[in-house]
Amino acid sequence: MPTPLGDVPYLVLAALSGGRRHGYDVVRVVGALTDGAVTLGAGTLYGALDRLGQAGLVAPDGEERVAGRLRRYYRLTDAGTTVLDEETARREQVVLAVRGRLRATGQQEEAWGSA
Repeated sequence: MPTPLGDVPYLVLAALSGGRRHGYDVVRVVGALTDGAVTLGAGTLYGALDRLGQAGLVAPDGEERVAGRLRRYYRLTDAGTTVLDEETARREQVVLAVRGRLRATGQQEEAWGSA
């Protein structure tokens, strides 16, 4: 089984699953995916992109100059898409297992209120 991804690399891959994006756009999408709970700083984002690039999961996909600033674009590789899919399935299994345990102990109602 592959090593699970941390939250930041997972969210960066998820942001790139919608197509090629520049850094600020990745930050914006991650914020939207997490309903504002995660805000990536530049160092965190570009560190994650570098590591994901070294692992062959993302690749540079051009650059352009906008208002005097350079925008670098990134995209998922085929391997990145596969890893994102596998990691999403792994996380879904964990959520199902935790919900099952909470139901079995009656703690779900306490934690989330009765529906």
